[in-house]
Amino acid sequence: MTTTIWLIIATVLMFIVSGIYLLYKSAKKFNLSKQQLEKINQRNREQDKKDKE
Repeated sequence: MTTTIWLIIATVLMFIVSGIYLLYKSAKKFNLSKQQLEKINQRNREQDKKDKE
């Protein structure tokens, strides 16, 4: 293979790895208060009831 093909392959791999790394670093856990968690749980229960109907 020529040098150009190797450079293209290396560039594509670097783009893929950097994209995965960016997703990994940007993923954060939510710090929710008890009130926020209760609202979320209540909405989930309401949606479950609607889905069952």
